[in-house]
Amino acid sequence: MATRKYEQVLRAEAAAETRRRILEAVGQRLREAPTEQPSLEKVAKLANVSRSTIYADFGSRAGLFDAFVADLWDRTGLEDLGEAVKSGDAREHLRRGIAAASRMKGQEIAIYRVLHAMDRLDPESAGGAVRHMEEDRKAGMKKLAEHLADGGVLREDVSKEQAFDALWVLTSFEALDLLVTGRRMSLDRAINTLVNMAERSVCRPSRSRPPRSKS
Repeated sequence: MATRKYEQVLRAEAAAETRRRILEAVGQRLREAPTEQPSLEKVAKLANVSRSTIYADFGSRAGLFDAFVADLWDRTGLEDLGEAVKSGDAREHLRRGIAAASRMKGQEIAIYRVLHAMDRLDPESAGGAVRHMEEDRKAGMKKLAEHLADGGVLREDVSKEQAFDALWVLTSFEALDLLVTGRRMSLDRAINTLVNMAERSVCRPSRSRPPRSKS
């Protein structure tokens, strides 16, 4: 019985290692050939597996890219983002949430750039993975706009819908990439810029110190 369990553990570890090599191969192809469609044949060759192994592990090209994006999120800070959006303070939710999401993208900005370009040119090329990312982002921005509205943090001249629109634009990959690549900002400076722009666009001015009482 002990031998059988040991063999099962070895098989599980081997399967996990194979899966890891395949996901790393996808990332390698996206970095090395950003203008080419990442073919399964080349991914399989890099990972030293057969195409049938990829289909066995992920089911389809769409399943492979969904798994790749999920792994990308885990590696670049999904846990930090999850903690940030739990904040009960709406303004803190905005600042920490946008910072965490931007840092996730910034750590692998070349890969995110290729994924978004693929989606624009051929939405099926990445198996819908980018659309799934964007749906998650849309839900997150709607939740944030509602939190700001419910917390009385929105500017008087900004509706919940307008707040969502502004947040949607400022949390896009394109907004981050324009600052990092177009303006040649460091990632930290780009993140601070986006966070401050979002807060100033939709939130009431915050008071750093309480007003003085009249004597």
